Amino acid sequence: MSDQINSKDFIIGTLVGGIVGATVALLFAPKSGRELRADLNEGATQVKEKASEWKDIAQEKGSEWKEVAQEKGSDWYEKGTELTKQAIDTTTKATRDIIDKTEEVSKDITSKLKQTEEKIEELQDEVEETLDNKE
Repeated sequence: MSDQINSKDFIIGTLVGGIVGATVALLFAPKSGRELRADLNEGATQVKEKASEWKDIAQEKGSEWKEVAQEKGSDWYEKGTELTKQAIDTTTKATRDIIDKTEEVSKDITSKLKQTEEKIEELQDEVEETLDNKE
């Protein structure tokens, strides 16, 4: 942004300096009124032509910068969209993996609890038989 301001300031300064310099040179030159008016007219025409050239250049540069900005913006948008998609895919996969692992662990714990219950029942039966035999 500061480069654009500096370029703009430079162009304006150059135009103003050129106009002032040409006017001062023409005014202090020893010439007749007709010659002075002709020189002023010629100087004004030259300044007008230069200003027109610079305007065209500025428009071309502006169009080029606009295209570059649009391309960069489009590229960044696509990259952002792709990264977002990757993040969603990674998160979804991780969530599925966690759910699957949780279900697996839950089934394993349930199975072990059933085995433990069965062992406790067996031990209870053995204890009851032992107690019955002792009586």
